[in-house]
Amino acid sequence: MIKATYFRKLLVLVGAALLLSLSPLEAASFSAKRGINLDLWVTWPDEAEWSKEDVLLPYPEWRRTVGLDELAVLKGTGFDFVRIPVDPLPFLSSQSAALKPRLLASVLEAVQLADTAGLKAIVDLHPIPLGADRFAGAEELLRDEVLFERYLDLVREMGRTLSGQDPERVAFELMNEPVIGCEGEEADQWRDKLTRLFAAARSSAPRLTLVLTGACWSSAEGLAAIDPKAIWDDNILWGFHSYAPFILTTQGAQWAGDFIRYVTGIPYPPYAFPEEFAEGVENARQKIGSDAPLTRRPGMLAYLEEQIALVDTQEELEAEMGAPFRVVAEWAQKNGIEPGDIILSEFGMIRQEYRNPAIMPPQWRAAYARDMIRLAEKHGFAWSLWGYGGAFGIVEEFDGRKAEKDVLEVIKQLGE
Repeated sequence: MIKATYFRKLLVLVGAALLLSLSPLEAASFSAKRGINLDLWVTWPDEAEWSKEDVLLPYPEWRRTVGLDELAVLKGTGFDFVRIPVDPLPFLSSQSAALKPRLLASVLEAVQLADTAGLKAIVDLHPIPLGADRFAGAEELLRDEVLFERYLDLVREMGRTLSGQDPERVAFELMNEPVIGCEGEEADQWRDKLTRLFAAARSSAPRLTLVLTGACWSSAEGLAAIDPKAIWDDNILWGFHSYAPFILTTQGAQWAGDFIRYVTGIPYPPYAFPEEFAEGVENARQKIGSDAPLTRRPGMLAYLEEQIALVDTQEELEAEMGAPFRVVAEWAQKNGIEPGDIILSEFGMIRQEYRNPAIMPPQWRAAYARDMIRLAEKHGFAWSLWGYGGAFGIVEEFDGRKAEKDVLEVIKQLGE
């Protein structure tokens, strides 16, 4: 027996195709150049608290501390758009069901606030991994068909909420960093889900530019695995992320695997600071040797040497950082996609892991940001730094304290 979900999927696809057949195809109506990701959460409240207005609203949470004045400063610094990460789980939780209309309205208010400050906006549905504080996460949204259908409903509702906005000022990103592989059966699964996400959004937001990404956590390889001809219009921005080289950009992070947490103090660029580089590598070896699980130490030490070998000369570092851009550029050329329709949606270098005393010197972070921006703009891609505050913060660090201004100075010096 054919399941009812099949018919729902078929109706969505047919409806979207009919809608598109009644209106001319067009290039992306939303264009942007230089952006910054605003914060997702600051307090990370447990789902049990989501029924409380003062916990969830205003939404997203950055609106409590970032207002028109702060957004105007971003505009004056040289940014022309903000990417607004929106955790979708409060829209899907039974705890916050009564607040759903107000959550949608609050996201719209955030977009309008950015517009008042002179900034365009990309609304980014940004699921995060499952934790003890919530009923599902990014992986469950893709694996559970019933939950994914509910997510599609949210995409339609968010599209409807945003549909009245100027399509030259607002774009809609349908899923951040799909936690699914970009080869074989998993690639097929993502192609199916991406098509359904597109159809759902286009059915309720026919004029908005949609931002689509590949699998493999929105990597360049994930984007290159997509056949863009499977998407039925040209009003699309194609997004990818790059934090290459990982050993430099994510030092000390507790959430990024069991290796990188032992690595701190590696300078950027490594070849320009030979003494600090040697000291940082040796400190990482010692931390792994003393603190890592005993059976994992040999493998971690071997992996450390492999990663260091990718960045220890200027030529190797440039090749490692440039590789994602080359992958995307070749894919775009092959498929006739203009560079202006591609966005590096996330990149950045960690400042400080929460509760970790190691702080990345601001001049290293600024140098990395400058080099990544040069790569993006050399290829004609838009870009948005991660992010406003927190571990990767370039405006604030933790608890509202101001971060060093070095990265923002890089933006100011870009000019028109």
